[in-house]
Amino acid sequence: MKAKWTGLVLIVAILAISIVPAASAQEGVFPLEPLAPPPSAETGEMVDETPAAWFVELASAPLADGGSIAQTRADKNNFRSAARRNNIQFTERYAFDTLWNGLSISVKPRDVSKLSALPGVKAVYPVFTVQIPETTQANNPDLTTALAMTGADIAQSELGYNGAGIRVAVMDTGIDYDHPDLGGCFGAGCRVTKGWDFVGDSFNADPTSPFYNPVPSPDPFPDDCNGHGTHVAGIVGASGDVVGVAPGVTFGAYRVFGCSGSTTADIMIAAMEMALADNMDVLNMSIGSSFTWPQYPTAVAADRLVQKGMVVVASIGNSGANGLYSAGAPGLGKDVIGVASFDNTHVALNTFTISPDNSLIGYAPASGSPLPPTSGTYPMARTGTATTLNDACNAVAPAPGSLTGMVALIRRGTCTFYEKAFNAEQAGAIAVVLYNNSAGRFSATVAGASAINIPVVSISDAEGALIDSRLALGAVDMTWTDQFGTFINPTGGLISSFSSYGLSPDLDLKPDIGAPGGLIRSTYPLEAGGYATISGTSMSSPHVAGAVALFLQARTGSSPAEVRDALLNSADPKNWSLNPGIGLLDHVHRQGAGMLDIDDAILATTIVTPSKIATGEGEAGAFVQTLTLQNFSESGVTYNLSYVNAVSTGGVITPSFFGSNAFVTFSSASVFVPAGGTADVTATINPATGPVNGQYGGYIVFTPQGGGQAYRVPFAGFVGDYQGIQALTPTIYGFPWLAYLEDGFYNQLTDIDDWTFTMQGDDFPYILLHFEHQVQVLNVEIFKANGQPVHPVFNTAIYETYLPRNATTTSFFAFAWDGNRLHNNGNDNVKAVPDGQYYLVVTVLKANGDPDNPAHWETWTSPVFNIDRP
Repeated sequence: MKAKWTGLVLIVAILAISIVPAASAQEGVFPLEPLAPPPSAETGEMVDETPAAWFVELASAPLADGGSIAQTRADKNNFRSAARRNNIQFTERYAFDTLWNGLSISVKPRDVSKLSALPGVKAVYPVFTVQIPETTQANNPDLTTALAMTGADIAQSELGYNGAGIRVAVMDTGIDYDHPDLGGCFGAGCRVTKGWDFVGDSFNADPTSPFYNPVPSPDPFPDDCNGHGTHVAGIVGASGDVVGVAPGVTFGAYRVFGCSGSTTADIMIAAMEMALADNMDVLNMSIGSSFTWPQYPTAVAADRLVQKGMVVVASIGNSGANGLYSAGAPGLGKDVIGVASFDNTHVALNTFTISPDNSLIGYAPASGSPLPPTSGTYPMARTGTATTLNDACNAVAPAPGSLTGMVALIRRGTCTFYEKAFNAEQAGAIAVVLYNNSAGRFSATVAGASAINIPVVSISDAEGALIDSRLALGAVDMTWTDQFGTFINPTGGLISSFSSYGLSPDLDLKPDIGAPGGLIRSTYPLEAGGYATISGTSMSSPHVAGAVALFLQARTGSSPAEVRDALLNSADPKNWSLNPGIGLLDHVHRQGAGMLDIDDAILATTIVTPSKIATGEGEAGAFVQTLTLQNFSESGVTYNLSYVNAVSTGGVITPSFFGSNAFVTFSSASVFVPAGGTADVTATINPATGPVNGQYGGYIVFTPQGGGQAYRVPFAGFVGDYQGIQALTPTIYGFPWLAYLEDGFYNQLTDIDDWTFTMQGDDFPYILLHFEHQVQVLNVEIFKANGQPVHPVFNTAIYETYLPRNATTTSFFAFAWDGNRLHNNGNDNVKAVPDGQYYLVVTVLKANGDPDNPAHWETWTSPVFNIDRP
């Protein structure tokens, strides 16, 4: 026995960045080095990311692709019969016919490998657990600044659009349809006209939660006891004290979460199918599964919704701290509009004042602590300085009694917000003010092992430094108020630190576009105060969904593809969030086409297609793309052609940052497009030459001669040979492992262990793999100890396709082998290998790999082990 493990994940924040040129860099490619560590979600502890349920995709086409209900039902009956014949015991969760043909099932880990061998099974995918995105609330007075960032205010006030007549589905935690800003009722004649609760209040699919309850209790009333869905719906179309993007829309509410916790991907597909049956025009999904593929069932189902005429908008994910290729399904769907998040330009906050001049400080209450009072004056004390890295962490915890009766000022960093707040409370503090260790504001959560019983609030780095400097000179008192203040957000208009990176693992350009998602005020359940400020790509997606409603009202009959083309052509790329002052554009594979600009999209007289370009692997050389310009105006227009590069990235889970030397040449320097006509131009995109295994991108720009609206087409691709990324990496724990399970822990076996598996209960081999990058195929074969395969043809133990990457550099997936070999031959689909000595050979095909190219595979061979059944 070599090691055993358990663990958890902590996400920390992005810090500031500056440029440091390197003499050794390739010409035109220069590294951008961080002044402080880049975003990270690492703790150094191992985390098991193995799923507990599985999608089984069946061979026939679903109804949305022209299949028949008789055939899809026959497929399922055949699967059930084959599973019984092969002694696979499973619990059926959902069966799908319309957008996806298959089932979701719960099955023992040892039986998962058998599923792909059953007749009629096309593929097997994990059913991911999807959490309600983490949010922090504050009572703030206005959504206006966010609407102004996208031109939604102009579309409403000057162009006269409000989304009237457009039906928008919101798949989320439900909608508080009693809220007056959302219509005040549910059903015919109300603004929330359709909907369904798929799960019930107590549902929670998170097996690690003390409130775990995976059994849905559906009912016809999709009310919201969490708040997330009500907030999303308000951004789409609130009309009252808060005004959303499209205040004239009607809603469908499809509740897939309980009051807290998680849902599962199969419930999401069930909700998609109902939204289609209810004839929704637009679907917003502010939820998703990170690190997945566009082949994942929720992405495929969403694509089929688009093919049926519905515009589907989805958040791209909040995994920015987990590095590149972290975007999630369904936002990865090739026809889905995947949305990144930009921070709001302003934030309206509760306030307190500080002596001696009553300087106004804006704060956000931390989730998990009591709300602060609205009056009272108290002395402040600092536990560190404006340079302390581990302020109030366990190693330097304030002494008992040292903060009695005082409000503690504590700098962010090193340990959790909970640890800091707990230590301050134990030292006698009556409240905690956390301040940022990087530019801007942040949201804090102090939920932990025991309750925090004192108010905890968060403020900006500048406000914290101001208070710290005054405390260094003498006493400072703070006074809570019941007033709000509007504050400029230092990170406003820049990509949010949490927003996920693309590209898609098949190198498609994702995300598609961005919108305000950081610090957004919207509706909230009446029982929880009626309004709240929340951050996340969950908030950016409904900005785009609402904008789609405005566009559909203005451009009646537009197809989903026409909607996406117009939005992407008219978007506005923004500067690099980690150092905006140097003037470089942020990564295309993080902001997509840029900030949504809906009034320009509505007023656009030209459409350029394709509206985005995925150039693929740079190893193939220059990428040539014909672009078609269609002019809807009554006058001909001549466009000048140019391009601009964006910041490149290297790495996967831990990114590095570089300037780009990609360049674009055109078949002509300008192009004339006649009135009501079209014209073509050819762009040749020459890929960047660095960094190795990096991603690059930029924008092709069409600028009209004589002035007017410019249009852009983003492009992005991979530097060099995509299969140069190592997929199986050892991490600090030396994966892969051959392991056994004991008392809930995996234990590693090595070549010196003489280990015997009985293949009874949980006593069978596990293979623990860390995927640094997404894997296209996993194949595990069985060999006798003498090196001979167990069968000349059928010697496969495990076969899976399109696997996600791990979230952190120390997490892993566990694959169980039950002692059978897969045997795709007639009705006898699995055969037990005899007792004896064996080893397993793991091979993985890298993303976009050629199965016939040995260089695109990675291989690992396990130690020898014994099978001796009783």
